[in-house]
Amino acid sequence: MKVYFSHGKESGPWGNKIKRLANVAKAQGYSVDSIDYSDILDPDLRVERLISVLKDVQDDFLLVGSSMGGYVSLVASEQVNAKGVFLLAPALFMQGYKKQTYSNKTNVEIVHGWSDDIIPPENSIKFAKNIDCSLHLISGDHRLNSSIEVVEKLFSQFLTSQAHNKALQRTSC
Repeated sequence: MKVYFSHGKESGPWGNKIKRLANVAKAQGYSVDSIDYSDILDPDLRVERLISVLKDVQDDFLLVGSSMGGYVSLVASEQVNAKGVFLLAPALFMQGYKKQTYSNKTNVEIVHGWSDDIIPPENSIKFAKNIDCSLHLISGDHRLNSSIEVVEKLFSQFLTSQAHNKALQRTSC
């Protein structure tokens, strides 16, 4: 299985957080890729880029997005066959973003910092309540750098649960 990372508005495809999470994924046997959106500021054009990357992917994959990349991953997941979506302080319900309602049916998990002053944690609470998904509100600001070890543990657990779900699907067929 492969993990596709989508970075935030002001970061790059291989920033510190993505590198650390990519190492967690590799340690569990996942292959990884991080899409470069640094030439695109519009979140919905970023969604189009991700969908174009994924349209011909035949293998199972997961999407991971941070901030604007969380919006990108979630919106794209409504149109592709992602097995799961892991979101870090996702830019949901943000003014100026085209999509304001989300109909995701994929396994979604969110991590958001209580002290986020860029994207209110209430946005993730609202989304998680609407779709009944896992939400981890942790100490930290928007970048979650002060709690990166907690994020790594939560991501590792998410990956383990995805692998377990895949194994269950194989044995029940």
